[in-house]
Amino acid sequence: MIPARRNILLAAAAVAALGVTPALGAPKAHKGATAATPPAAEAPVAAADLASPKYGTWGFDTSGMDTSVKPGDDFFAYANGKWAARTEIPSDRTRFGNFDKLSVLSEARVHAIAMDAAAGKLTDPDGAKIGAAYASFMNKALADKQSAKPIAPELAQVRAAKTKDDFTALMGKSNTSGFTSILPVGISIDAKSPQKYTVMAGTGGLGLPDRDYYLQAAFAAKKAKYQAYVQQMLTLAGWAKPAENAKAIVDFETKLAEASWTRVERRDRDKTYNPATPAELNAMTPGVDWNRYLAANELPGVQRVVVTTNTAFPKFAKIYADTPLDTLKAWQAFHVADSAAPYLSKPFVDAHFEFRNKELAGQPEQQPRWKRGVAFTNTAIGESVGRVYVARYFPPEAKAKMDALVGDIHTALQARIEKLNWMGDETKAKALEKLSKFTVKIAYTAKWRDYSKLVLKRDDLYGNAQRAGVFEWRREVARLNGPVDKSEWGMTPQTVNAYYNPVNNEIVFPAAILAPPFFDPNADPAINYGGIGGVIGHEISHGFDDQGRKSNGDGVLTDWWTAEDATKFKVQTDRLGAQYSAFEPLPGAHVIGGLTMGENIGDMGGLSLALDAYHASLHGKPAPIVDGLTGDQRVFLGWAQVWREKIRDETLRQQLVTNPHSPAIYRVNGTIRNIEGWYSAFDVQPGEKLYVPPEQRVRIW
Repeated sequence: MIPARRNILLAAAAVAALGVTPALGAPKAHKGATAATPPAAEAPVAAADLASPKYGTWGFDTSGMDTSVKPGDDFFAYANGKWAARTEIPSDRTRFGNFDKLSVLSEARVHAIAMDAAAGKLTDPDGAKIGAAYASFMNKALADKQSAKPIAPELAQVRAAKTKDDFTALMGKSNTSGFTSILPVGISIDAKSPQKYTVMAGTGGLGLPDRDYYLQAAFAAKKAKYQAYVQQMLTLAGWAKPAENAKAIVDFETKLAEASWTRVERRDRDKTYNPATPAELNAMTPGVDWNRYLAANELPGVQRVVVTTNTAFPKFAKIYADTPLDTLKAWQAFHVADSAAPYLSKPFVDAHFEFRNKELAGQPEQQPRWKRGVAFTNTAIGESVGRVYVARYFPPEAKAKMDALVGDIHTALQARIEKLNWMGDETKAKALEKLSKFTVKIAYTAKWRDYSKLVLKRDDLYGNAQRAGVFEWRREVARLNGPVDKSEWGMTPQTVNAYYNPVNNEIVFPAAILAPPFFDPNADPAINYGGIGGVIGHEISHGFDDQGRKSNGDGVLTDWWTAEDATKFKVQTDRLGAQYSAFEPLPGAHVIGGLTMGENIGDMGGLSLALDAYHASLHGKPAPIVDGLTGDQRVFLGWAQVWREKIRDETLRQQLVTNPHSPAIYRVNGTIRNIEGWYSAFDVQPGEKLYVPPEQRVRIW
């Protein structure tokens, strides 16, 4: 799959993103493809599908409000209730809302680009490669004809393993093949020396979304369905004793799950930074030769590895040593087939969908092939697609307006830090220094990725996926001893998201999110402050959330807080965590306050800063009344409109245990109840359901 290492359990809080954009995994090795009938021509994308959405006459859809609900009882329903009542989740999606409407827009635009590229109509230097990636995915006839043949070479390598050492070497190829590792390796910016890259290692090997799926009674039915799916995949791959091996595989992964750290534990950036030499790793994991393992990862001679989940390593080594080689080989064969399945024949595609999407996430129908092809193209050669996307769809004037909004939010946070009554002068001075060193990236990169060494072929889907993964890995390996590329982006321009990167101390806003409902140059300013202003504030606040605050202005992981101020900060975050842990969106399933802490701090800080910035933008003049709504009310409504969302129960259940973001309803109701201005804006009184007494409200930034 493209790149398998992206799923490894490595550095906690490496990047704090606004939301989650589902990513399509991609497999890796395909040799000897033969030509087949090319895919049929597609109809052009309709012009209406390429246009930005509009919301009401001033940037807010008042028809979606349910004013029969008191704002103080359920602000999400007050702002979005009628929208929710009339909205159906499309059958090929697991959730839908205004965030997703922009994802659909981006998808349509990339679809138009990909079709032009496949038809030879794109003048971009990488147009032929974009076209090859998309055309290869759309050639369903070839995929069906080949069945399991593309993964036969990898399965043969698994069968040929005679010893545990042989098998360890196979796991070492997980960055350049379809293999999986229980101790995956990646490359990242060094959190304590952010001017250089470092090799990192963590724990992995699980086929279910989280350790909880193996260990909690609430997921017992999913675990049983998973075992059936493992058996199905082994059968399709032609592996011996599929039923017997499926049980052994799930038992093996259950033991790994028991030894794995929780997601809350993996968020702690101090505990997940543990440098070690290969010799120390050998002592930590008896039976794993790390010099050979690193060499198999194309990292010979590496003498320093940052280990994340270090206390789990000896446990994993013991489980590995105690597990029969035949079980490990069956486990590897399953993961080869599972990761490759979306790119193989219809039986593989259907089985993968039925379990991964329908059973685990509640998605009723498979997405049309073109949508999956768009996702694959974005994954394989995303920055080149982004270059075309920006030229076609991003108005240059939006960048200047974003610069101004970022400046407003930056000024608002500076003022808040200066006035904090719980933070001492010493810490405050360092916080202001960090704020002064923030880097801002808007819309698209100044230096597009060079894909000249990436080979993509129109008749070789599985090979394309493998080569794209290998290209990315070797690009990272090649720069391991060089300086950090501070110009690099972690998201493509067509991604509907934003993020804060602590090691670069940067906030990043791709082009695709700079559209309604987040940002509309023609909307009422209050809506823009509540939308994109809140997003900007959210990302800036990540620099000062419970994990982001651990890096200084130069991105170095270091403790720059006085002990007294750190204690005061923790009092507030503990209170915030308790508030969110009390939310129960499904019977017996709660938000995990410790997992969502950083995002909750980001939301609360972001919306508070957006309100301050809006006030400052008025320059002392009264805010206009629009449709009977005050300026402050419109800021809060702008925030709530962004998070209009409906989600399927199974997707929500998975989100609660795997996702650092709270469900959308709590990104509204959980956030506003701690902001003083919301109470005055809507005259919220004691006794109303969202009311929190002043002394219990969380005040951080």
